[in-house]
Amino acid sequence: MKFSKIISGAMSWGVWGKSLDIRRMADLIDYCTSKGITTFDHADIYGGYSTEAEFGDALKESGIDRSAIQLVSKCGIQLIAPTRKNNINHYEYSKEYIIWSVNNSLKNLKTDYLDLLLIHRPSPLMNPYEIGLAINHLKDEGKIKDFGVSNFTVSQMSLLSTATDISVNQIEFSATKFEAMMNGTLDYMFSKDITPMAWAPLGTYFKEPSEQTERISKVLISLSDKYNADPDQLLLAWIMKHPSGVHPVIGTTNKERITKAIESENIHIDLQDWFKIWVASQGHDVP
Repeated sequence: MKFSKIISGAMSWGVWGKSLDIRRMADLIDYCTSKGITTFDHADIYGGYSTEAEFGDALKESGIDRSAIQLVSKCGIQLIAPTRKNNINHYEYSKEYIIWSVNNSLKNLKTDYLDLLLIHRPSPLMNPYEIGLAINHLKDEGKIKDFGVSNFTVSQMSLLSTATDISVNQIEFSATKFEAMMNGTLDYMFSKDITPMAWAPLGTYFKEPSEQTERISKVLISLSDKYNADPDQLLLAWIMKHPSGVHPVIGTTNKERITKAIESENIHIDLQDWFKIWVASQGHDVP
């Protein structure tokens, strides 16, 4: 695999979450890599355009060999922020902007290349051929190794694929938010050998008490002894059972939860147990 099966998402490392200082970030990078999580997921907007640079300082302090990890970042969302001349949140996918944004991310992350660049959100005004020109330019310069998208539908992936190869789509996918499994998104990606990365892989299970999460909880509790696993581990194992080869992007900075997430790679949920979780989520039996 080009990326570790479990990916560490850095969105909450900075001011959008835990506000880790450089020393604690460096320690967390070291911990993740020591446990086998070598892929770190970023976006230029995280922390209001501040987290990439903080992570870059931490990566330098950690002393970890750049070739031992994979850095993912995203571009295209333009937020209202002190560092941007924006008067409305919008998307920008001109060739010039994509190239500028990647160069800025490289400077912030203190690296010569990204292992993967993602278009963060689809725009109704995106021109696939202009995006393709930018991506080909960045690949030719060795500044990105792979290219993909995030939150793209089947038609949007198909459109962009006319201009450049897509290797990844980072989507919302979990036991509580499984639409990608039903609307053709994962089917298309599987057929085109596009790697799925799943943000919010635990869904709303720990966030929004509801009838759905109560039903799922009863099933997970009944399965916990059988698999010697916590609910969050079973939820990760559930999405990783999908044949498309999903890579969960976990957002936690808690070392114990990171370790448990890694252990979930070795949990192989039985077919009928997988369906028990899905049926509980849907609230009705399969047809």
